[in-house]
Amino acid sequence: MRNAIKIAILAILVTGCSVYKEYERPQVKLDSLYRYVQADTTTIAGLGWEDFFTDTLLQSLIRTGLENNVSVITARQRVIEAQANLKAARLAYLPSVALSPTGSIANSNERYGGTAYGFSVPLTVSWEIDIAGKTFNKKRYAKAALKQAEIYELSVRTELIAAIAEYYYTLEMLDAQLKVSETTAESWKQNVRIMKSMKEAGMANEASVSQTEANAIAIAASLFDLKRKIRQSENDLAALLGIMPQAFRRGSLKDEKISDRLAAGIPVQLLSRRPDVMYAEQELRKAYYNTAYAHACFYPSLTLSGEFGWEKALTSPVGWLISAGAGLVQPLFNRGALKANLTTAQARQESAAAEFRQSIINAGREVNNALEMCYSVQHKTNLRNDQIEALKIAENSTRQLMRHSESTYLEVLTAQQSLLSARLLQITDHYDAVCGVISLYKALGGGWE
Repeated sequence: MRNAIKIAILAILVTGCSVYKEYERPQVKLDSLYRYVQADTTTIAGLGWEDFFTDTLLQSLIRTGLENNVSVITARQRVIEAQANLKAARLAYLPSVALSPTGSIANSNERYGGTAYGFSVPLTVSWEIDIAGKTFNKKRYAKAALKQAEIYELSVRTELIAAIAEYYYTLEMLDAQLKVSETTAESWKQNVRIMKSMKEAGMANEASVSQTEANAIAIAASLFDLKRKIRQSENDLAALLGIMPQAFRRGSLKDEKISDRLAAGIPVQLLSRRPDVMYAEQELRKAYYNTAYAHACFYPSLTLSGEFGWEKALTSPVGWLISAGAGLVQPLFNRGALKANLTTAQARQESAAAEFRQSIINAGREVNNALEMCYSVQHKTNLRNDQIEALKIAENSTRQLMRHSESTYLEVLTAQQSLLSARLLQITDHYDAVCGVISLYKALGGGWE
């Protein structure tokens, strides 16, 4: 028996060494991941979120969200659950110890004393030797699952921080638009009074007055839309933070100085910074060890067992109970099921490998799109500034022409309307520029530190 066990163990160690093989990251070509920038060793993703978002009011909101957001709380509980699973997997290496006392009673003739009692108090120990790597691969699987849960929490934090920042800057954008619109609404009230005075002086007709009043009413009505959007954004932000609806203190969009460094960082950094890429790799790692476990199930399992304690037979005095043994179990009749499990595990591993590669491609796509947005808004902002300066000149020139030529006041109003539209678009451009840098920061894997 001992020789058979030794031969079986030797065969397993020789043929099953691959079962113990550690996971290795598959080769992925990253040379042409970025379209618009030259790879650099610096990256804005290396900044912690408190260094990237320097607005103290925004920082306070982010801290509130990280403490109260239900998704973050759920992600933390997933980490605790994975930690418990890993602890259980590590304890599987230890022998199983159980105390199993038993007792018996039997009637006998009076020659042997009438009633006979017996008992045993054994301490049973069982230990499965991990000669094929099943316990090893289970532990590696649990370790990858824990790492995946931790990465998931980072991913939730990153998404939450970016979402809070976008809501915050949306509110600042709406505040700026409301301020410009309120100023313009007061200006158009003055325009209506001027047009009515010009009509009384015979310099304008009823159609001109009505057109001016209609434009003034339209601008006044837009104020209610902006105020409604502000309230709705505040309600949405409160829900995201996990608190009751309320107004939030905030700064001014024009004063926001988000870093405009657009260094994308060397492509390989995406593998160690992007939570979704890291999550996909841990899924591949889990699938790898699950496949290794399925391989290990084909090999025999060796279990050592023993008992130690006290024993009293029905007619014998109390004595010591000591026993030891070893069992070798080789799967035979369930080989078809084992093959099916192995095929399933291999298919999942191939799928996980494909998803890992695709996650890197998706990461590159998001970085390229964020860079494109940053560059586009940057150029558009310069053109928008030139447009506003030209419209200011046009408005002043139209006023001068009205005094000295046949130009009408409606032309002045048209110039004012064009200037208002350009100023509102300028605010939107500034907001897009801020959001573009935030998108790049998140796309590069920033925000979780």
